[in-house]
Amino acid sequence: MLAGIAGMLLLPLLAMQFSHEVNWSPFDFLVAGVLLLGACLAFELLARRVTTRTHRVIAGIAIAAILLLVWAELAVGVFGTRWAGS
Repeated sequence: MLAGIAGMLLLPLLAMQFSHEVNWSPFDFLVAGVLLLGACLAFELLARRVTTRTHRVIAGIAIAAILLLVWAELAVGVFGTRWAGS
């Protein structure tokens, strides 16, 4: 799980080396890491408590949807909350 998170965080780091369009600060990497780690830990917790495969899939989809909504809000301010600086 941690290797997957590190691999996902390496993508923007590599993109920053080849493009000026990707410009992440250390704080951006920290926030992304916390979001990804939180989502992975939430899924692990729910996967251990839920016994049926269908419920695990539903929980995984729900956690992924929440992660993507929070990420989109932080990135571009989809909903216009204070998180995005609006």
